[in-house]
Amino acid sequence: MSTDNDIYSGLGLTTQEPASNSNELGMDDFLNLMITELNHQDPTKPMDNTQLATQISQFSVVSGVEDLNSSFAGLSADLTSGQALQAANLVGHEVLVATNSGWLSNGGSVKGVTELPSSVSDLTVRVSDASGALVREIELGSQSAGQINFSWDGYDDKGNYMPEGVYDITAHATADDAELSPYVYLNAKVDSVNLGGANGIGLNIQGLGQISLSNVAQIF
Repeated sequence: MSTDNDIYSGLGLTTQEPASNSNELGMDDFLNLMITELNHQDPTKPMDNTQLATQISQFSVVSGVEDLNSSFAGLSADLTSGQALQAANLVGHEVLVATNSGWLSNGGSVKGVTELPSSVSDLTVRVSDASGALVREIELGSQSAGQINFSWDGYDDKGNYMPEGVYDITAHATADDAELSPYVYLNAKVDSVNLGGANGIGLNIQGLGQISLSNVAQIF
């Protein structure tokens, strides 16, 4: 019979096993403690009805909480499975990610969007390599407020095609003689999905590593 891990593996997903807490007491532990207390009580001073009623009420609370925890665990598992199936559909697709790191593949290009809060008199997209050296400046001129699409063809300012790798891409704008640094979103390809991480579902992006699903602004 296929397990959840088998299903996730077939979808290109990975899971992380939750850490167990050996310090938690379960229902059996509670019952054993109660029975031990009754067996070792002083025969001359047996537990009175009030104490017994208190123990029973505590038992009911523990039972109810355990049932509630079980229900929540089942609901969480169902939600996680649903999210995993939805996330699996992203594998092989491009997403728009809030990042300044763009992956240039051999013969490829890097597309993105910058978001302007207001109109600007001049907008420039700058591309730098891993050492911080400026590779290319893309002049976009005056622009109105909103999302502005741009694309880097992979060539530097001298007409040389740059090697495959990660490049830093930033936007710089001027408005009323003030310098602005608008947000940048870049297209990226999803290679696989990681399920069960500390930050929830993670997307393994081509050339960039893992990002949180919450960083995705658009799916293509």
